[in-house]
Amino acid sequence: MRTDKSHALYQEAKEIMPGGVSSPVRAIDPYPFYVQSARGAQITDVDGNSYIDYCMGYGPLVLGHAHPAVRAAVAKQLEKGWDYGTPITLEIDLAARIRTHVPSIEMLRFVSTGTEATMSAVRAARGFTGKDTIVKIEGGYHGAHDAVLVKPGSAATSTASSLGVPPEAVKNTVQVPFNDIGALAVTLEKHEPACVIMEPVMGNIGPVLPVGAYLKEVRSVTSENDVLLIFDEVITGFRLGAGGAQHVYDVVPDLTTLGKIVGGGFPIGVFGGKREVMELVAPLGAVYNAGTFSGHPISLAAGLATLSVLNEEVYRHINRLGDQLRRMLTDRLAELRLNLVVQGIGSMFQLFFAGHPVQNYEDARRCDDRLYKRFAGFMRDEGVFLPPSQYETCFLSLAHSSEDVAFTVEAYTRALEKLFGRVVGNPNPQHHTT
Repeated sequence: MRTDKSHALYQEAKEIMPGGVSSPVRAIDPYPFYVQSARGAQITDVDGNSYIDYCMGYGPLVLGHAHPAVRAAVAKQLEKGWDYGTPITLEIDLAARIRTHVPSIEMLRFVSTGTEATMSAVRAARGFTGKDTIVKIEGGYHGAHDAVLVKPGSAATSTASSLGVPPEAVKNTVQVPFNDIGALAVTLEKHEPACVIMEPVMGNIGPVLPVGAYLKEVRSVTSENDVLLIFDEVITGFRLGAGGAQHVYDVVPDLTTLGKIVGGGFPIGVFGGKREVMELVAPLGAVYNAGTFSGHPISLAAGLATLSVLNEEVYRHINRLGDQLRRMLTDRLAELRLNLVVQGIGSMFQLFFAGHPVQNYEDARRCDDRLYKRFAGFMRDEGVFLPPSQYETCFLSLAHSSEDVAFTVEAYTRALEKLFGRVVGNPNPQHHTT
């Protein structure tokens, strides 16, 4: 594939932006491709190369790129204006739609990003309980604010979070492993925290699922210790179904954060939950929250249009494709005699370069990220765009088809054969997996 224009643009960009990008997840070795346009399940770069897209904007585009219903809603709102500094009826409409599908959210507040949503939910929990300590899951990613920027999954390297984050900012953040209810129980008794914040399905170390009754046990032990439970469903909200992971696993949190899909591909965040907690948020209460672009008309219009398209038939389609893709990839790995792991749920999936199931942060750290990056490059050569890091999730959308899945499995096969020199049925591979 030709990448002349992308290369030239990158040379220009890296002179004026750190790393040449606006977010580190877009830093692809040796340089990123620059997108010209996208429609449905396809994304096309400035050099004319097209890819089947499984990044999908890192999750928001559950309907695919440039869905006509979302385009129409945004165009209609643009004709009316796009920033007022006053309430609009779309806020009520989208809030009511969210509350209908996520009954645990009795009241909610719109913000601009998932980071703002989790930051505000933690602040509300602290304000409500009068306690400072919070508990998060190792490898869980809840945005880029200081209190939770400790072992974030998409940078699963060490306990160091970031330069510029003083120790005082994280001294009240305690971490426990995912899928370890014993460790959580001990931590809650020892620290008496304000809240536990967690992704019910971890999305930023790849999709890591709760094992057995883990989430129900989390709900039980937090309730017993009078600790608020925050489900960060920025990724899973309206992705696994209209009710999110909390509906799938039948667990009711005290607070929930949403983002991505509820903005239809435009910036948005939501935090909400029990009325008694949310009534402490300004202007009703003393938990401060504000933002110039909170409840932005374009995001609200796009989000409402997206939720209006989503129905049980849509979820059956994308979840069925997810099941199909995971099954076909697992079968193909067996044929290739490769000891790698495919994980996921619904329309979320990932191939882990590990010879063991990934159930927590430490399992994820043992994956071979360098090998994955080479593999992702081979996949781009095959016309398939995957998130460039092992520690991200791949997403399907309404726009993907069974034909896309079949093509993708063959692309995986060719990319893995390039990586390992192992052809289907060849008993004498040239290389070995880690």
